[in-house]
Parts: sequence; C-alpha cells; structure tokens
Amino acid sequence: MSGLQSLVCLLGLEREDFPIRGSAILPDTIYDVAIIGGGPGGYSAAFRAGQLGLKTCLIEKEDKLGGTCLHVGCIPTKALLFNAEVYDHLKAAEEYGIDGLGAGKLNWKIIQDRKNKIVTKHTKGLDFLVRKNKVDRVLGFGRLTGPAKNGVHTVQVDGGKGASQVQAKNIVLATGSFARMLPGLQADDRILTNIEVLSLPALPKSMVIIGSGAVGVEFASIYRSFGAEVTIIEMLPRLVPVEDEDVSKELLRSFKKKGINCFVNTKVEKVEKTKNGVSVSFTPNGEATQKLEAEKVLVAVGRGPNTEGIGLEKAPGIKVERGFIHTNEWMETGEKGIYAIGDIVAGMPQLAHVGSMCGIVAVTRIAGKPAKAVNKNHIPGCTYCEPQIGSVGLTEAKAKEAGHQVKIGKFPFTANSKATIINNHEGFIKVVSDAKYGEILGVHIIGPLATELVAEAVTALELEATVEDMMFTIHAHPTVSEGMLDAFSSVEGKAINA
Repeated sequence: MSGLQSLVCLLGLEREDFPIRGSAILPDTIYDVAIIGGGPGGYSAAFRAGQLGLKTCLIEKEDKLGGTCLHVGCIPTKALLFNAEVYDHLKAAEEYGIDGLGAGKLNWKIIQDRKNKIVTKHTKGLDFLVRKNKVDRVLGFGRLTGPAKNGVHTVQVDGGKGASQVQAKNIVLATGSFARMLPGLQADDRILTNIEVLSLPALPKSMVIIGSGAVGVEFASIYRSFGAEVTIIEMLPRLVPVEDEDVSKELLRSFKKKGINCFVNTKVEKVEKTKNGVSVSFTPNGEATQKLEAEKVLVAVGRGPNTEGIGLEKAPGIKVERGFIHTNEWMETGEKGIYAIGDIVAGMPQLAHVGSMCGIVAVTRIAGKPAKAVNKNHIPGCTYCEPQIGSVGLTEAKAKEAGHQVKIGKFPFTANSKATIINNHEGFIKVVSDAKYGEILGVHIIGPLATELVAEAVTALELEATVEDMMFTIHAHPTVSEGMLDAFSSVEGKAINA
C-alpha cells in the first residue's frame, strides 16, 4: 500500500479527489456484491471483489474508511507502541555508548500528531484503492430489508445524502465490533475504552487497566514506558489468558520487573469517580477487598458485535447467537446470498487480519473462483506489548485435551546472538508437536520481534511441515529468526545454541 500512497502524494491528490459516490447510485443498478462496513474486512473484500471483476458497492456509515482498526485500534495503538519502544532505547543510551543524551523529555503533542499523521496517510491510501479497484462507495448506515426477490437483495441505506437503496445479488456483512463496558459505567474523560485512551490531552500519571487481553497489556506497556504507574486487574487466573500458560507466566514476570502491578483471579467490585480521578475497588481471590485510586481507568474487557439495527430479523435464515452471526467455512449465513465476516462471526477470533481473509474468501466464493476456507488453527495471534507475543495453533494444554501425545521444544532468546545484540533477549520460542508423527501443532513466542517471527510458524502449519522439515530449513545467521531453527530442533533435544 505504501507505493500507492506515495503515488497519491506525488500527484498531489487529496481526499476530495476520491468522492463518495452515494448520489450516483441508480435505482436500477444491480451489484454483484454489496458490502456493509468499511473496516479491514469490508475494504479487503471490496478490493478483492473489484480485482475479480465483480461490480462492487461498499457501504460505510462513517466518511472515512478503515474502521476501528485504522482509526482507534491497531494502527494508532502500534504507533504509540513504537514511540514507547524508541523512548525505552533512549533511556539505555549510555549502554550503547551514547553519552549526554539521557531519556529526554516527552512531547505528548508531537507523539499524538505523529500517530494522527500515520492514520491520515493510510486513510488516503484506502481512498485511492477504492478508485483503483472501481468500487462504488456509499455513505450511510446499511441494513437488510428481507430475503432476496428474484435473486436480488435490497439494502436500505440511511444517512449520508438521505435515504437510498442498493440492490445486489450478494451481501457481505462486515460491521465490526464495539468495546464492551462494565455495567453501570459510561466512557468519558476518566473512564476510557480503546477510543478515549488513544487521544488523551496529556499523559496520565497513573492508570488502572481492567482486563489483560491484547488491548489491556498493550496499553499497560505503552503508559508504563512513558512513566505512568500502571495496574492491571484480570478476572481470570492469568494474564493474556488465551495464550499458552508458559507465555502468560513469562509476561507476568516481565511486567512485574517493569513495575507494572498485576492482579489475577481478581474481581472488580466498583468503579467510582473521585475529585481528581477514579477509584477502583477490587477483590483478589481469597483476600480482602482493596481500593486503588488513579487518574484514569481503562476498561478492556472484550468487544461485542455491531449487529444491532442492521436488519438481521428481516433475514430469517440467519442464525444469531448473542449478536454474533453463524456462518459455514465459506462465510455463508443460512440466508442465501448473505455472507458475514470479521468480528461479528460466531466463534471467529476478533482480529483485523481474520476479517480481511474472511472477506477475501467470501468474495472469491461469490466470484466462483477457487478459494481456501479459513482454518481457525492457523490464525496467528499477535500482541504488541513489550515483550511481544506471537502465537499460532494449539497450546500445550489444548493439544493434550485433543488427545495428542505431545512433545515440546523450548528455546530461550538469551541464547540467540542477534537478540543479545539488539539488547532484547527476554522470553522464548515454544514448539508444541505430536510425538508420534512430528506434526507441528502450535508455536508460541514471547520476546523480540515475536509478531514478525510467527509468520514462519503460520507458514509451517499451513504447509503441514513437520519438526524434521523445519530442523533442516536453513536460517540466516545472526538473526532473531534463527531462534526458530533452534526451537524446532529443541523438540528433539538438538538445539545448537542451547
């Protein structure tokens, strides 16, 4: 996308050069596919549909494409994480032989401006890609109106330039998700979700984070690096509870070392505003209730599906459970010609890259071209806190539950020369394999570049590589990725560097 965005800049084009063509939709236009929702799942589906020659319409209620991920999720969060990483390196400048520099003083406005510029740049890139792929874009809130008539669905679009209707042979629902809030609370300038925490006017001195999934631990990492006192409260027995248990233990150890207070097996009893901030009452397992005051509290307890009001009741074939839509492996709902992708799909991880691939699968299926269904066991999970976490496949516990005779390999980054060179050698790579056949069942990484390294593991699983295959795959030296070779070799007790 960067090359296309550079072209936009070179040509001096602005957002106005890529009009939202709501009023241009003719009543008798029948699209091959209409996509409701312009986040990563929706725009990926639209662009691939255009590439496949489908007449495509993309309906989005906001005037900017990109959804939560681009505007108040993945991209701005990772921009702040990079700033935090740079700041951490500056604190260690003397160790690298750079005297007289010190940590420097944080300029919060510049940090926020840089984050916003990154978002703006990629927003313009999406505008360009709409035009490049010949996608008609409609501004407004789309909702279903009923089953197809003569093979054609009608979508009511409210807002934008007034109410209108879009007709299409196929519909892809890609409406995304929202941040859940604790009962009785509302987001404001002190009680935050992922939206408010990204645009704070000043750095808080203290923050309590409720929930230790990816959102919770990433913001804990950011604000601790920036000097805030940070406390994490998690209801379940461990941090990042979807990860392998060894990864959770290592993250807890690392966070405590950084001075992040962590409570697990802990129930939040009450959140109240005080004169200068927020007070959180909580009960650790088996202990007395405690109270902690902070400037801000971030509620990071998961996300709900944005399916209210989109007309699901008008499509009786669609099975809905707690707002989530059931689909088959091709993302088809029970209503002919209607697909659902991304965060609103029951049982599917709520990850941007999952929504994108689901969208690609759906429109490829619509186009009648060869497609490959999403394998849930081959979906990488990435958490961009420090240390980073990247994982794919079964955890050790899940592999045993599935009846596998498990064989484990584990390689510490302390034994990797490149990790030492970049002064980032916490953590390990853990390989879960089947003892009988050498099948790779899962790979779990915590440490430097984990979110990049996991791609190799995903490829290995997708191509059904064995431990032996990976043991004889040459990795360049010295690299952090060389640790993958040692990790696979360690399954057989044959790691070279440990």
